[in-house]
Amino acid sequence: MLYTQSFSKLIDVFRKMPGVGNKSAVRMAYYILSLPTEEVDDMISTIRAAKEKIGYCSLCQNTTEQEVCEICSNPKRDKSVICVVEQPKDVVALEKTREYYGTYHVLHGCISPMDSIGPEDIKIKELLARVADAEIKEVIMAISPSIEGEATTMYISKLLKPFEIKVTRIAYGIPVGGDLEYADQVTLAKAIEGRREI
Repeated sequence: MLYTQSFSKLIDVFRKMPGVGNKSAVRMAYYILSLPTEEVDDMISTIRAAKEKIGYCSLCQNTTEQEVCEICSNPKRDKSVICVVEQPKDVVALEKTREYYGTYHVLHGCISPMDSIGPEDIKIKELLARVADAEIKEVIMAISPSIEGEATTMYISKLLKPFEIKVTRIAYGIPVGGDLEYADQVTLAKAIEGRREI
């Protein structure tokens, strides 16, 4: 046995994080052990406070510490346009372009039958409720062009047809199989500009 039981459990905690392999998890575990107890306590309290304070916007489902996020409550944003994304990190990526002035809707995933994720497991009904309740003119689908992303885009666009609103998708400036999070700002800006109707 290479590690103690407690150390192995610590490695397992880090390995559960996205993008963290075994070597990185071991490095992180050793790093935690090297810290003074006060720093570890501060880290734990920071994580706990974030988990307790951060929730989801009642309108767009983006992360926020208020009932309604800063973007949705900003009177300067165009409330007639909704940009649909997979994850909160995609909102951050698009905001960095400074090219989009509408609102967002975060799905928190894509339809993926292989992973047992159906339409009811992501925030589609919340999107439809927003479109039904507000005067929406356009919905922009800004979902990564993966197989799951394409399936989700087509599924949502069919559900939006009866509302008789413009449904567009961002242009393919984003490489197929790529994530919005890793695209540069110019590529994202061009993708928004070059969106087309579905």
